[in-house]
Amino acid sequence: MKTILLGVSGSISAYKAADLTNQLTKLGYQVDVVMTQNATKFITPLTLQSLSHRPVHLDVMTENKPAVINHIDLAKRADLFLVAPASANSIGKLANGIADDLLSTVALALLPTTPKLIAPAMNTYMYQNPITQKNLTTLKEVAGYEEIIPREALLACRDYGRGALATIDTIVEQSLAALKESTDEKSES
Repeated sequence: MKTILLGVSGSISAYKAADLTNQLTKLGYQVDVVMTQNATKFITPLTLQSLSHRPVHLDVMTENKPAVINHIDLAKRADLFLVAPASANSIGKLANGIADDLLSTVALALLPTTPKLIAPAMNTYMYQNPITQKNLTTLKEVAGYEEIIPREALLACRDYGRGALATIDTIVEQSLAALKESTDEKSES
């Protein structure tokens, strides 16, 4: 069974992680969820645990199995790393190698061959900000992430523009494509 490591960061779109987790689980994937503390303000870990049938991981300093370093184990078991939604804060941390929470720590520990997808969700001006765009470019060009482009929509803040999380169908479709491409590359090797 393939494992999708789903990172959920602090965005109003965090509630959509429930539908995403549910769909991926129903498709037969093991979904391990890593949440930032800010994400837990938008959706409870219990919701995602109930849908994934797996423990939700929250704190880099919590080691439930003394013989296993959790963030390393999660990174090694991941067949796909997906951050959805990805806040501007999490994007900045990932692009700059800041490892001060479980999500950013796991990201640094990923195997080089692990496919990585990032689905930004934020205010349109935050998304268009040159710093955010530079961070996304760094993630794509330096770390091999593929961006799942946000939608143009009326946002929670009432601004209209690009910044809304891509549809769950789009995220699932791109996740499946990344897993298939990774599997095809491994079988050719």
